[in-house]
Amino acid sequence: MPIKTLLEQRFSCNYFDPAQRLNEADIAELVRLATLAPSAYNGQNWQFIAVHSSTSKQKLLQHAYGQQKVVDAAVTFIVCGRLDLHQQLARTLAPSVSAGIFTQDLLDTMVYYASEGYHNQPQRQRDEAIRSASLAAMTLMLAAQGMGLASCPMIGFDADAITQEFGLSEHEIPVMLIAIGQAADNNWPQKPRKPLTEVLTFA
Repeated sequence: MPIKTLLEQRFSCNYFDPAQRLNEADIAELVRLATLAPSAYNGQNWQFIAVHSSTSKQKLLQHAYGQQKVVDAAVTFIVCGRLDLHQQLARTLAPSVSAGIFTQDLLDTMVYYASEGYHNQPQRQRDEAIRSASLAAMTLMLAAQGMGLASCPMIGFDADAITQEFGLSEHEIPVMLIAIGQAADNNWPQKPRKPLTEVLTFA
């Protein structure tokens, strides 16, 4: 299906069919596609927690302000951004050297500039983590749409409680939840957008 069609058909799903399930292979494929999103330095500073067991869904429900969609959806992803992009970059980019895309000198240069840019810069690290996780989250939703599934991004959750409940490290911050599954009835269609005259300026 053309990307234009996927974008035009996507809507934020509030009601999911609780009987629908996704197997682990399908969940893994969604994340594989999500990781094709771009990130600064190709640092891939994201992490995904796939909440799909009944027990884990109930735990998440407590920290998502009782939003039933996290229980009814086949899976809800906790999309996290990582703060340690610069510390992980050499290892992350090593496959690009092995594939002949980068030289080792280029990798070393990128690691140097990333370290200069992010070391002892907590706000910059956080901004980058949120940017990368958000790009991955949108790619995840488009991947779901392409697999015939509905999705809903969610910002209504207790970040501190989720961090503790799901054992996130000090380098990981939960950026958003993405509920994915089969849409039930009574969902709103895609809602009208602002006209381009309000959001587009040519320079």
